[in-house]
Amino acid sequence: MVSKLPMAAIQSFAKAVGSLLFKTNSSLRKTTEKNLALAYPDMTSDERDVLTQKSMQSQCMTYAESVKIWGSSTDYALSLITKIQGESIFKDAINAQKGVLVVVPHFGTWELLNAWLNQHSSPVIMYKPNKNEDVDRFMLEARQRLNAMLVPTDESGVRAIFKHLKSGGLTVMLPDHVPKESGGIYSMFYGQNALSSTLVSKLASKTQCKVIGMTCSRNENSGGFEIVVSEISEDILSKDLQLSVDTLNKEMERMINVAPEQYLWGYKRFRNIKAHQNLYNLKNRK
Repeated sequence: MVSKLPMAAIQSFAKAVGSLLFKTNSSLRKTTEKNLALAYPDMTSDERDVLTQKSMQSQCMTYAESVKIWGSSTDYALSLITKIQGESIFKDAINAQKGVLVVVPHFGTWELLNAWLNQHSSPVIMYKPNKNEDVDRFMLEARQRLNAMLVPTDESGVRAIFKHLKSGGLTVMLPDHVPKESGGIYSMFYGQNALSSTLVSKLASKTQCKVIGMTCSRNENSGGFEIVVSEISEDILSKDLQLSVDTLNKEMERMINVAPEQYLWGYKRFRNIKAHQNLYNLKNRK
């Protein structure tokens, strides 16, 4: 089983798979190239090719690393974290006792954050079951080993998180997905007026909790992982929903731009933009 192999071996294999997918006309390459062309239009073709390959290697490594982490103990997961930046920001947010909402983009190896956060709190986290029953059982068992309460991605889950934040608790959200029309508004993200989730903004506005950013990046030189905690503009707490969502997207861009090759560019984030176009269906754009 993959989770029983050494992390270095898993990473090397996954990186090789990413390189192979780059050399073929894979759907992952097409989507990654399209997203990077939209996000970084000033890059040269050669620069984008380099970033595309690095991104595809990283995406494959992220999935493989996650499987390893899910199948390992919490102590092992924590041993992989070699550096933490901004820990005082996290502690200050916890000590304020106003509730903490942690914003995490799909960047690096975000699954490691669960192990680290659960040392300091008992978070309530939304969980969407995987369509594959075996994969879902594996993921669920991994998450239930931690000190977290899992709630569904529906109204009952939102209510549970709201109550948890109001009582001073912590939750984690990955809001850089394409929401349903009813759960989003249009906001600029990497130069595209994309349908963006409003859940973080609504929870922040209603609870006036502390909102912080968090990423977990891979350091290939040391073989370890680095957690970075960052402050997020208080505009995220605004009653003006547009301002709050715009702020959220800008802050996620800031976190991603630290190491853009580690972001999940293989996801079709721009399939619903203001003009109701699906940019991935436009053959004349890269």
